[in-house]
Amino acid sequence: MSKDVMLYALSTCIHCRNTKEYLDANGVEYDYVYVDKLEGEEKKRVVEEIKKFNSGCSFPTVVIRGGERVVIGFHKKDLADAIGFGG
Repeated sequence: MSKDVMLYALSTCIHCRNTKEYLDANGVEYDYVYVDKLEGEEKKRVVEEIKKFNSGCSFPTVVIRGGERVVIGFHKKDLADAIGFGG
């Protein structure tokens, strides 16, 4: 699978960790960023980016294919359906 998946996460969030583990276990290639580890302008930019897909800016936020699908929270079935794997 190509890297059509972007995970916005917090390094201290168990649901974010579970999402990463689930994507890894299913062979999904993805990019991710720990928002809580960013600073200054970069953090502001990323938070604004997230708000385009999730106005509440909650975590994890998974954006698939540039916003075609968005999954907020750790929901296995929703992730599998949105990304297109058996899960």
